[in-house]
Amino acid sequence: MTAAQRTPLYQEHLAAGAKMVDFAGWDMPIHYGSQLKEHEIVRSDAGMFDVSHMTVIDITGTDAKRWLQHLIANDVAKLGFVGKALYAGMLNEQGGVVDDLIVYLAADGYRMVVNAGTTAKDLAWMDAHLAGFDVSLSPRRDLAMLAVQGPNAIAKVCAVKPDWAESIRALQVFQGLPFGEWFVARTGYTGEDGLEIMIPAAEAAEFFRQLQQAGVAPIGLGARDTLRLEAGMNLYGHDMDDSVSPLEAGMGWTLAMKDEREFIGRSALLAQKAAGVAMRQVGLVLEGRGVLREGQKVVVEGVGEGIITSGTFSPTLKHSIAIARVPAAIGDSAHVDLRGTLTAVRVVKMPFVRNGKKVFE
Repeated sequence: MTAAQRTPLYQEHLAAGAKMVDFAGWDMPIHYGSQLKEHEIVRSDAGMFDVSHMTVIDITGTDAKRWLQHLIANDVAKLGFVGKALYAGMLNEQGGVVDDLIVYLAADGYRMVVNAGTTAKDLAWMDAHLAGFDVSLSPRRDLAMLAVQGPNAIAKVCAVKPDWAESIRALQVFQGLPFGEWFVARTGYTGEDGLEIMIPAAEAAEFFRQLQQAGVAPIGLGARDTLRLEAGMNLYGHDMDDSVSPLEAGMGWTLAMKDEREFIGRSALLAQKAAGVAMRQVGLVLEGRGVLREGQKVVVEGVGEGIITSGTFSPTLKHSIAIARVPAAIGDSAHVDLRGTLTAVRVVKMPFVRNGKKVFE
């Protein structure tokens, strides 16, 4: 057994009273006393998540753009200015999702952020597809990363960094900006406004403490999961993986297929479309008693069966919600097998919650 890795904020988590757990080989905070309270803080005020376990990779070289256009299913040609961000799937030849990631245009190339649990696999995949391209990959192990999320998140970061406030407030959603060795992006994983901030590791603990003093509460992975699920956002390894196509995982909008660009997985996706995609992703709502959980069977009468890929009790809505992969012909209702009892659920379009409010009909 290898010892779990620790982020530069490990001691700060302990000082803040975190309960630590193993997550993708990292010691990470699951909560700081109350997952429910932390969820509500992000929906109503501002909270911060240590996401330093994710991996930042800088991509440089004369072929960086051409390589990324081959490697990922969205097109980096859409990135019209430095700091602009793009969400994309990196696919295998069968059209399965190797990982989902964000790419930013940088002054000297690109910056990519990939998931913690897939980092080794992702880097091996990228290395295997470098032949014939002038491209260098630099994993930035020297950086920490904090996500500050919630309706008051930007104001509170600006209070800590007043010299940067005007530039930070001017950021549009899915834009970032370098501040020396720091990089501040208006992105997130909660369905709230906020920032994801890449920081030199040696400066992370001080910034964490400054944010605490400004009234930003530390938030654990437990609330991060209920927040992202309310926002209808996929979690890699649950809602999609190497065996699941973006067309089956609600990621069709990330596929740039109108041009003739040849990217890995394109031909498999075209074949799936031609044959008709059998499964699709939907939201499920259970307004009565019970909790929808990953792995539960979804029964669509007269059509077939699917599966819940993520499920939870929604602290905002006060009932259970789930993301499910189901037969494409599903209507507006289905049943879920809850401990042997087929229980009626509504089928809705996600997200469930955006900016603290219910959004589905």
